[in-house]
Amino acid sequence: MTDDIRVLLVDDQVLVRMGFRMLLDAENGMTVVGEAGDGAEALRLADATRPDVVLMDVRMPGLDGIETTRRLIERSPASRVIILTTFDLDEYAFGGLRAGASGYLVKDTRPAELLAAIRAVAGGDASVSSRITQRMLDLFGNRLPAAPPVDDRLADLTPREREVLSAIAEGLSNSEIGARFTVSESTVKTHVGRVLMKLDLRDRVQAVIFAYERGLVG
Repeated sequence: MTDDIRVLLVDDQVLVRMGFRMLLDAENGMTVVGEAGDGAEALRLADATRPDVVLMDVRMPGLDGIETTRRLIERSPASRVIILTTFDLDEYAFGGLRAGASGYLVKDTRPAELLAAIRAVAGGDASVSSRITQRMLDLFGNRLPAAPPVDDRLADLTPREREVLSAIAEGLSNSEIGARFTVSESTVKTHVGRVLMKLDLRDRVQAVIFAYERGLVG
């Protein structure tokens, strides 16, 4: 990744894109590399610019943000997607996370939170708060399988790594996980990295989805 975080804006509303561009252009260390008004254009621009972070609207005509996210991740695995939604964790946002997005934001998020989220996912340190994980269970728990699928990859985890995975799914930060298990934050980071590597997951958000779908969190 270059010194500047390269950001692609995807939203069918010109004024929304304009607002995001004005904010990002004024921020040191961030560069807007393109704007797209629909999913097809987003994929073309992503191929051409290879952005570090994509701010992705979900409700667009034609190819929606969920399918665009899925295709973009397949074509450009190094890019990270942040889902933009009008409503706090609606069905579209959840679908985007399952498609491979590294986080989500409501469109009226405060500028400081947006900038922090972009930096977080660009650094591969995306996280999901405990409030969000609880909403995921409340809103979508009935869609999870009654008999969670068996995943052979779980057998590769040590007992402590399984505990760390469950803690991630609860929305705990590295410092909170360290306090729970009385280990240093650097040790937690090592465990988290091994969990993601063994399970072939992109980031903590995908670890949350993985844990839910396999019945590790209830």
